[in-house]
Amino acid sequence: MRETEAACAIQGTSLSELMDRAGAAVADTAWRMAAGAPILILCGPGNNGGDGYVAARMLNERGAAVRVAALGEPTTELAKAARARWSGPVEPIDPALAPAPLIVDALFGVGLSRPLPDDLALLLRRFAGRGVLAIDVPSGVESDGNADWLPPLSADLTVALGALKPAHVLLPTAPACGRVLLAPIGIAPRGMMRTLPRLKEVTPAATAHKFNRGMVLVFAGPMPGAAGLASAAALRAGAGYVVLEGGERAPLSAIITESDARFGERLSDPRVGAVVIGPGFPAGDELLFDVEAALDSGKPLVLDAAAIAAALPRLCETPCRAILTPHKGEFARAFPELYGSKIDRAKAAAVRTGAVVIYKGADTVIAAPDGRIVAAWPGCPWLATAGTGDVLAGACGAMLARGGDAFDAAVAAVGWHIAQAARIGPGLVADDLVRE
Repeated sequence: MRETEAACAIQGTSLSELMDRAGAAVADTAWRMAAGAPILILCGPGNNGGDGYVAARMLNERGAAVRVAALGEPTTELAKAARARWSGPVEPIDPALAPAPLIVDALFGVGLSRPLPDDLALLLRRFAGRGVLAIDVPSGVESDGNADWLPPLSADLTVALGALKPAHVLLPTAPACGRVLLAPIGIAPRGMMRTLPRLKEVTPAATAHKFNRGMVLVFAGPMPGAAGLASAAALRAGAGYVVLEGGERAPLSAIITESDARFGERLSDPRVGAVVIGPGFPAGDELLFDVEAALDSGKPLVLDAAAIAAALPRLCETPCRAILTPHKGEFARAFPELYGSKIDRAKAAAVRTGAVVIYKGADTVIAAPDGRIVAAWPGCPWLATAGTGDVLAGACGAMLARGGDAFDAAVAAVGWHIAQAARIGPGLVADDLVRE
């Protein structure tokens, strides 16, 4: 964002104009959120406070009952100019400050790298229970997603200026941001993160048949139930033909169950559009053998659980069209040397392997080797149960087998996964995702 703002200034868009756009977006949101009730805007010394002064002036011009309180005088030139254009009084932020039904948090924005001082945090906690609108991030949040502390005052709604920030979609800060609205202010940074798009139902073409809808091959390991879930999910998520290799019994009769004897034959079948390996398959020589064979086949792959680490040496040397689906522990084992936020680490893993990475969790992140990022916040908490990761692997297989971009396939699979879980709701178990 800083790079983009600097580029805008060089190209003729002043930072003052950007601040006016930001303040206008905040004023419009506060006006609707307050619905005629009084508003108190808390302004800090920097440009976040400047946005607050601009919003106060615009709300005042609309006839809103708006008050401004500040920690002190502005310290940046932009904030000083914004303060000079506010004609009303400025109250001190101290224990005597009276609250209002709507609090606008314009104290500290994206530049903060440490928690707020204890005395200020104590003052802000007094406003808990009021409506809170935060500008860019709630004050006290480290915006790049590298810190684990929480702000003293959570927001009901946050206006993200120009682009979403990692803190809006990563734990532990995302819940503290409340609902996040993106306010376009005329700049778009490079590598902009997106949130999960609304799920689109795909209707097969009139000429569709079972093989051009996508054929998925799922390898079963010593725990065949997991591979059974993956194969059933592949079928339910839209694949036209699913083969469960080595499974004892398929959970759906439409799934073709075969013994390992046809292993090589199926891998060489040109109709196979994706291979899923890893669910229910612990690390060991058998897994390594199957992963090597799958890599040798040149087929698009979905690698889950222990198969990720098994495939890693080959992937890093010769990337292929693949989706990796690690949870936190699996990611740490496969990429122990990566650091930074969850987004940073997912991006680095995607670049290193040349594969799309679905870094699972309550704050799932999907990363492509070319830098594209989709954050799946908020997901669905009912997915926090055993076996749902196997279902996701199968859904990835279905989306990947259709052809096209592996990143788009991963995004579609995560969207399908969350939508199914949200529809089922309380009491969900993994089997429900493919049975309901």
